[in-house]
Amino acid sequence: MDTADWYRNFGTVDAPSSSPCYAEWSLGIADDPELIRRIEQWPHNKRQPLLILAAARFLGAGITPYPGFREFLDANWGEVSRIVLSRATQTNEAGRCATLLPSLAGIAAASGRPLALIEVGASAGLALYPDKYAYEYHRGPSVTRLAPQPDAARPRADEPPMLRCTVQGAVPLPPRLPDVVWRAGIDLNPLDINNPDDVAWLEALIWPEQDFRRERLRRAIAIARQDPPLLVAGDLNEQLVSLAGQAPPDATLVVFHSAVMAYLDAPQREAFRATIGTLAAERGCHWLSNEGHTVIAQADGSVVVPEMDDARLRGRFLLLQDGVPVAVAGPHGQTLEWL
Repeated sequence: MDTADWYRNFGTVDAPSSSPCYAEWSLGIADDPELIRRIEQWPHNKRQPLLILAAARFLGAGITPYPGFREFLDANWGEVSRIVLSRATQTNEAGRCATLLPSLAGIAAASGRPLALIEVGASAGLALYPDKYAYEYHRGPSVTRLAPQPDAARPRADEPPMLRCTVQGAVPLPPRLPDVVWRAGIDLNPLDINNPDDVAWLEALIWPEQDFRRERLRRAIAIARQDPPLLVAGDLNEQLVSLAGQAPPDATLVVFHSAVMAYLDAPQREAFRATIGTLAAERGCHWLSNEGHTVIAQADGSVVVPEMDDARLRGRFLLLQDGVPVAVAGPHGQTLEWL
């Protein structure tokens, strides 16, 4: 799709249920030829809707009708462009742990060993703490709750975030959280949870009306600061094997990612799958892929998940475990439908 269609799709499919503001802004941009012309002066991978919207929010754009947003862009275009070109959509949504947890717990239970986790495209590494967060799984009137062991010495302000998820189908909810003994991530530009600008960028990536996600982010950051993850800067295809070699050999290794494959071209994705295959054969590594229904406007037109009907997945993620589709998930971890 061209740039205007990209924004129109975001405004009609992805944003409406979560952010009326972003839906209106995206549709306004789609129908604004002059703004589309400016956006198309950026490299293709910098034209995605969430990036310019987050850049504007990072710089102080308020929740206003589109004309006010357009005025803000005109007044601050140089700074908006600078942020877009220097930052990336590194949304670090801890809520996705709710959709990953059943698979992680199942892998740990089947192996009888604790887990070693590697996230590719880890941002600040907040999704590397599935064992540290609290969960509520809702199925109609029934609620299943899971939480870490309480710590009497922990201040109430540092309580773990509560991740709420609505489930459908035979989701294998675990009786307890899995044990994680090692956690690491790879990112082209890891974000530092002790850097105020990086934290402000993480907050700007949260959609305007979703204050509950901002609170969740702050609590997840507090957890991560108590036990910072190992984050490696670099290309995932260049760093994965060496990082996997640092994982404890007596733990079950799981490599996972969410909304990452969209940023790789077809040869890079094939290389990644080949590496995963090698790690599976040599190390018994497991693989969780949590990705959107298509690659974001890749030049080669290839898709991430050709296994599923496009209409069923629109606006949601497909969760694959060791290459096999197991669930359809909300992109921020809000729903999990087991296949």
